[in-house]
Amino acid sequence: MLTQLGASLVGLFDSMMVGHYGTVELAAVSFSNAIFFTVMVFAMGALMGITPLIGIHMGEMSEAMDKRDELRAKISSLLQNGVLFTILLIGLMVLLLGGCIPFLDKFGQDPVVIEAARPYYILIVVSIVPFLFFTLFKQFLEGIGNTFVAMIITMLMNGLNIFLNWVLIFGHFGLPAMGATGAGIATLISRIGMPICFFLVIYFHRDWKYFIRSFSWKKFNWQEIKHLFQIGLPIGGQTLLETVNFTLSFIFIGWLCKEALAAHQVANQMADMTFMVALGVGSATTIRVSHQLGANHLQGVRMASNASIHLVLLINTIGAALMIGLRNYIPLLFTTDTEVIAIASKLVVFAGLFQYADGMQVVGASMLRGVTDVKIPVVIAFVSYIVVGLPIGLLCAFPLQMGASGIWIGFIFGLTTAAFCFHIRFRKLYQRMLTKTSKPEQ
Repeated sequence: MLTQLGASLVGLFDSMMVGHYGTVELAAVSFSNAIFFTVMVFAMGALMGITPLIGIHMGEMSEAMDKRDELRAKISSLLQNGVLFTILLIGLMVLLLGGCIPFLDKFGQDPVVIEAARPYYILIVVSIVPFLFFTLFKQFLEGIGNTFVAMIITMLMNGLNIFLNWVLIFGHFGLPAMGATGAGIATLISRIGMPICFFLVIYFHRDWKYFIRSFSWKKFNWQEIKHLFQIGLPIGGQTLLETVNFTLSFIFIGWLCKEALAAHQVANQMADMTFMVALGVGSATTIRVSHQLGANHLQGVRMASNASIHLVLLINTIGAALMIGLRNYIPLLFTTDTEVIAIASKLVVFAGLFQYADGMQVVGASMLRGVTDVKIPVVIAFVSYIVVGLPIGLLCAFPLQMGASGIWIGFIFGLTTAAFCFHIRFRKLYQRMLTKTSKPEQ
């Protein structure tokens, strides 16, 4: 949970510190990250497919110690082929995101914003390479049940990113003030450090070094890579659809004015923090459910899913209360622009209200991921986010003249639909598993 929150804090502190540099720069960072993560979440989602596959093997290992060496070899093979899988994803991401650079001025944004956004955008595109290797290592360790290492590395690199932001954005130690470009350089440096730290930890760890030191050309297997694509791509597609919904919101709100766009970024950053906490709970759910499934403990599958639901409801209740209660103060952390503050204060309320639906859909998708059900959730995501949420948001924002608030109303409807469908889907699958097993429940 803290790892996911830490990942969110990179964008949060970038926005906070750049926002105090200038409104244009805040809008530039917002616009760049919207495009970047629209495509990037596909690759991140695809790599999530490694976690349940490893988790199932770990569950099998706990029940069949005589097959320990065989299962360790399978896990090592998954990591090794995951490296090649990651390289292929990096190539695709660089091609897609790099191809957007000449067309940044075609999204209908203020030319001043585009001018500030371009160098920042190029820097975060370059950061794809280390960031996806970090994601691979993180999902691997989550699969074997360790989340502590990722948390420590994320927090350390966040600290480095904040320090470099202070130096490069505002110009300290004799360096010029670089604004949004400085934030991009800081982000790139911190992301380079993340996979390096991960690799060193795994390589020298007593119990994990086997998984790297046993690498062999003989283990590269296109069938296994194909399997990773079969599991990972639907997950990537699901996360992509959700992000497309949010990315389009930045473009639509940018049509209103740069102040509304900057305000939207403030509310989105706060919502993103609680989302990352829920995503952390979801990651733990995927790990726990996959382990219990591998061990054929169906009661454990049910208990893990129920615990995650209760936990995310508690967390998001606290998050919603804080955001609504502090709605007039939160924008002050990001900007001194009075117009931006006024709009953001309203949007933060909506960000608080959609916490429940957002948390429940994250956990629901994670439960399905744990049992490797990845195809139907893509259909659910498309209907929820694109067919339901987006049209309602546009209707409220423009014909009903509710402005940026209307877009957030669309979010609430879309996420609620997804949450309901994901949980119904999991309940049906669980009942099928109960009927197919003859193992008595303990």
